[in-house]
Amino acid sequence: MNVFYEEEGSFKVASVMTENPGSMQVESMSGKRSKIKSANVLLKFEGSLAGFMDKAQAEAETLAADFLWECCGEEEFAFDELAQEYYGHPPGPTEAAATAISLHAAPMYFYRKGKGRYKAAPEENLKAALAAQERKRLQAEKVAEYVAQLTAHIMPPEFGDRLDMLLYEPDKNTLEWKALDEAAAATGLGHLKLLEACGALASAHDYHFGAFLREYFPGGVNFETHEPVASPDALDHAEAEAFSIDDATTTEIDDAFSVQMLPDGNTRIGIHIAAPALGIVPGTALDAIAMKRLSTVYMPGHKITMLPEAAIEPFSLHAGIWRPALSLYLDISPDLSITNQSSRLEAVKIADNLRHDELEPHFNEENWETPSEHPYWERLALLHRLAESLEKARGKYDPNRAPQVDYNFYVEDGNVRITERKRGSPMDKLVAELMIHANAHWGGLLAEHAIPGIYRAQQGGKVYMTVNAEPHQGLGVAQYAWSTSPLRRAVDLINQRQMIALLQGSEPPYDKGSDALVAAMRDFDLAYNAYNEFQTRMERHWCLVYLQQQGVSEVVGTVWRENLVRLDGMPYMTKVPSLPELAPGSRVLLEVKRIDPLLMELDCRFKGALE
Repeated sequence: MNVFYEEEGSFKVASVMTENPGSMQVESMSGKRSKIKSANVLLKFEGSLAGFMDKAQAEAETLAADFLWECCGEEEFAFDELAQEYYGHPPGPTEAAATAISLHAAPMYFYRKGKGRYKAAPEENLKAALAAQERKRLQAEKVAEYVAQLTAHIMPPEFGDRLDMLLYEPDKNTLEWKALDEAAAATGLGHLKLLEACGALASAHDYHFGAFLREYFPGGVNFETHEPVASPDALDHAEAEAFSIDDATTTEIDDAFSVQMLPDGNTRIGIHIAAPALGIVPGTALDAIAMKRLSTVYMPGHKITMLPEAAIEPFSLHAGIWRPALSLYLDISPDLSITNQSSRLEAVKIADNLRHDELEPHFNEENWETPSEHPYWERLALLHRLAESLEKARGKYDPNRAPQVDYNFYVEDGNVRITERKRGSPMDKLVAELMIHANAHWGGLLAEHAIPGIYRAQQGGKVYMTVNAEPHQGLGVAQYAWSTSPLRRAVDLINQRQMIALLQGSEPPYDKGSDALVAAMRDFDLAYNAYNEFQTRMERHWCLVYLQQQGVSEVVGTVWRENLVRLDGMPYMTKVPSLPELAPGSRVLLEVKRIDPLLMELDCRFKGALE
């Protein structure tokens, strides 16, 4: 005797060897013996097992599920009962098995109610299931169509308004993503590289910039509507004209300097900081913009300003114009010691905006002590000597310290140029030291008068933001309150508001224990770090573009540690797996194998060590 039984969701046949209560010992066509439950047996029959399942399957394929559904009625039934109804006579083993196979293969039409028992699906449920099946079929056809286009590097037109999702926030339930994933696997390309090959990306730069905007500027970079900005005109005029020192690309000019000889033989040095706090009032729409953006975002060839141009223009220290400023005056004796310090609000006439590239030939580490025909040389030389004196007072002066190198990026029409500039050059030191002094001095004034401010501190090697006047050990100052870039940083704008209140004798906008002050500090710290990380990422991107544009096949670098190499002429460090064990500082020649600005990858191979 043979049995037709169900096991683990499929049908099988076997010969019965022994039968016990509740179970059977059976042997399959292959000779495999097993024990099955009697409850799983749907049909017993005599004859040969050979070809039985093939015949039953072939017969099942002739049975139409929709016709069986119409025949079975609404009540629960057994498969052999429906077989008799369908065939019009007691079914043979093949016919009964074929009916069971057909019912089992049509779960939309027939609901299982037990071993060999079924119930017809209600008409409404069946229509919904069939519609869903048709949708899946059409979707599968559409996915296959998309895959064919993508593998041929053709962008399907329907992907146009889904690219943002595919690039930055994939929805894996969409047809577009399923097709992209399948095509990426078929071509051996990653999702991004495949989209790039299909022309979905205008450039690698646009992809990286878009990712940043999506996270930090989801509403776009345009400014919200805000009230008009007016520059105050009832300010005393400063006696000396001022000049600024900035990079050629700087448009938000926050700081300037003046030099005035005094009758007693001393010199009065003015540090003049743009005063947008006089026109941007807390609680206004413009203030909300500043507190939302928190800082200007910098990247090679572009920037996203913290303030709209209408708010920058009235306060930026442009040449030839009187501008409101918060000024710190240092009276210095011939030996460069500071004899008096005073702060005031005033209007300052800006005589010149000096630019690094134009000033560099006349004032650099080789010639700054040699008199020059440059009209500002004498004033610059004095300011530089004062800067060195201030640096010594902080305990940070080290003439033997090797200068670090900064890099300037210039991007025009997609072409990038990278130039080196030594950090600690006379121009850099001049500006940096006077700004450090102003930030430390004004932070001290706020603390002395118990007016809250936001400070940047460093203790135990950790740099952090705080509302308390704590030391900055790295700079060697008792406190350090960012105050000298109010057009570009919200913290500086806040501290300037507090300083103005101190000078005017009015109530400060942020009182002690202010939740708004703490919230602004925390938000700024997060945003500032994120913006800096983005700037570094974009600099690395443009380094790769530069290498591509130069068509380099080899690069030179310095081993930093282990397999990390810092490339010459740019702020880029790369892993070189093939690098042998070399001492840090070793010079190496690398062969460039692959440059990918989209994936931010540089593949180099060690070629040799250099003397």
